[in-house]
Amino acid sequence: MKEREKFGSRLGFILVSAGCAIGIGNVWKFPYMTGKNGGAAFILIYLAFLIVLGLPILVCEFAVGRASRQSTAKAFHTLEPEGSNFHNYSYMGMIGNYMLMMFYTMVAGWMMYYCYAMAAGRLEGASSDQVRDFFGSLQTSPGTMTFWMAAAVLLSFGICSMGLQKGVERITKVMMICLLVLIIILAVHSVRLDGAMEGVKFYLIPNLDNMKEVGIGNVTFGAMSQAFFTLSLGIGAMTIFGSYLGKERTLAGESVHILILDTFVALMAGLIIIPACFSFGVEPDAGPGLVFITLPNVFNQMTGGRIWGALFFLFMSFAALSTVIAVFENILSFAMDLWGWSRKKAVTVNIVLVVLLSMPAVLGFNIWSGFQPLGPGSNIMDLEDFIVSNNILPLGSVVFVLFCAAKNGWGWDSFLKEANTGSGMKFPKGIRIYMFAVIPAVVAVIYLKGYYDMFSPKGMKYLIPWMFVGVLMLALVGWISFGKRKRK
Repeated sequence: MKEREKFGSRLGFILVSAGCAIGIGNVWKFPYMTGKNGGAAFILIYLAFLIVLGLPILVCEFAVGRASRQSTAKAFHTLEPEGSNFHNYSYMGMIGNYMLMMFYTMVAGWMMYYCYAMAAGRLEGASSDQVRDFFGSLQTSPGTMTFWMAAAVLLSFGICSMGLQKGVERITKVMMICLLVLIIILAVHSVRLDGAMEGVKFYLIPNLDNMKEVGIGNVTFGAMSQAFFTLSLGIGAMTIFGSYLGKERTLAGESVHILILDTFVALMAGLIIIPACFSFGVEPDAGPGLVFITLPNVFNQMTGGRIWGALFFLFMSFAALSTVIAVFENILSFAMDLWGWSRKKAVTVNIVLVVLLSMPAVLGFNIWSGFQPLGPGSNIMDLEDFIVSNNILPLGSVVFVLFCAAKNGWGWDSFLKEANTGSGMKFPKGIRIYMFAVIPAVVAVIYLKGYYDMFSPKGMKYLIPWMFVGVLMLALVGWISFGKRKRK
């Protein structure tokens, strides 16, 4: 049997894993979620949920990977006891990775395109309407979107083709270090703008009045969901990096380092965007259009805005591509683990496959814009994002937790032994009931509320059938986690 590849250094593992977690959710969604939900009070609740929800699930994924030395495609098969159904989640995990890349590659292409556009001065001196039209013209141009999506795919698979240490680890380390340097430079510049300190106060000083205005329940659920989704948990994206990890360090300690890096980038992204919004009189709760429509207007008003804008979208490109590279590595591992393919063969096949699979999201903004699967105003990307973010990620995380904590899974003692092997912070022994009962219950509440929030405003004809789908998905997870099959 071919020896499993390993990371060349501990720093490489931490930066690559953090690169997978650090993505568009941190630098695109977190700032406008913070603005929308009242600033610092939201951040405090988010950090609490990150520790009590995100950290245990992250340790579970790493433990499954390191113990099995396999990707999600084979990890459950290797560790589960005879008669268990957990191996059936492998297929959902693999589908989740591909489906995530079906729209994430397109958005990574948007970031790269805007970096080019800002550096080339395409938006310099543009009015607010022209900036808005620029984003609109991108979405209505399938050729432009396909070119930049394909560029993101080729660049990322090209890095993966060089191998774990020489490609993924070496390039991602450089990319992550550049990302961290860029984010500090941009944040320092942002807080020094005239009037920016009001934004800093809004961002860093808790204001309960702001929280009450939005609604304490809405803020809490928003923070819980953001904390849950920010770490790329549930589809085995972290399992693969656990499979490449040595036994020298405990998994809780390594997970904390990744959590800190992920949180640092999210907080600094907000420190770039929100003070700049206050400085130029822009509402910080502008929603998803904040990055592509609102911020270019802000950069146009800055001295040297063309440079700062190009640097900002370079940082955004690094954040997006670090996730794409990490998930591509997981996708390649499926073929290598299941069928024994060489890395080059897996890369060649998947370049063609991922480009083709990414086309529906591209065409959903233009040629296929009439297809609105989640109701009026929705598109194909919304459906793909909904399937991954609102279904496979949370439900997959529950499967990982139950696999580690349930008696019919891998088992608590086996999980603890793996998690606590090596030097460093130990995972607490006495929280099995919390892992087994509380985390799945909390995730189930988030999951069903997400369905309700999405479909209730559209009327009962949308809510009832989609809530039925949600309940069926929960039942599927129950069958995977607790169902039994005949012993051979």
